Amino acid sequence: MIRLLLLIGTITLASSAMGCASRVVCYFPSTEPMAYRTDSPIVIDGKLTEADWQNAQRFSLGRSKQDDAKEPHDIEPGWVMFAYDDEYLYLAARLTDSDVVAEGDQDQMAHWQKGDVLEWFLKPADETWYWELYATPHSLKSSYWFPGGGRLGLPSSLKYECDLSVASKIDGTLNKWQDRDNGWTTEMAIPWRDLSKHGEGVGPGSALRVLVGRYNYSRYLDGVQLTMFPQLSVTNFHTLDEYAPLHFERRH
Repeated sequence: MIRLLLLIGTITLASSAMGCASRVVCYFPSTEPMAYRTDSPIVIDGKLTEADWQNAQRFSLGRSKQDDAKEPHDIEPGWVMFAYDDEYLYLAARLTDSDVVAEGDQDQMAHWQKGDVLEWFLKPADETWYWELYATPHSLKSSYWFPGGGRLGLPSSLKYECDLSVASKIDGTLNKWQDRDNGWTTEMAIPWRDLSKHGEGVGPGSALRVLVGRYNYSRYLDGVQLTMFPQLSVTNFHTLDEYAPLHFERRH
């Protein structure tokens, strides 16, 4: 998150992993992220019903090495998948969540301060600039572009606009702390043309690095849980040199 460093040390952190039951301590897989070419364009509706998603490799979210070294915490699992075609790069996620909360009411807000959010970071391997893209449980979005880590948080970065598409579905209720929810799913799509506006042609097969981060708020947790894929050494989603190379593969 843009001001993540201000939160470190003031919140309770936790982790999650693919294939683990809710509220247990799990670990990261060793695999690097893989995006598969879709057989047809993905419909961004938050349902994750396409055959491409059913067959895609899943990558679990977990906490940083820094927080793994601390006292273990119960976690709520989540995992992400990646796909692509000639026009878009896609992300899908399924997130266990006992209390789905999102209090923002419009796009381009600091949604990490207003409830649950999934954050997608993309960075060309040979450039300094990178993107930070949000999806919320109620299908709101934000998008930021930074020329480099040394310009993080400047007002110009917050005015970025792109054709990011986001759709989410909630299994439970929104902003109702009195009950218990199951979780939410989300889909995101960013056009390749938006990733190529700043001087480098970015497309399928490009040297692109990726990070996915999650803010999870819940009545039933001891504090806000920050998890990620890939695993970082510290709980700072802007640790750019630890983003993972995104591999592109066609199905045969």
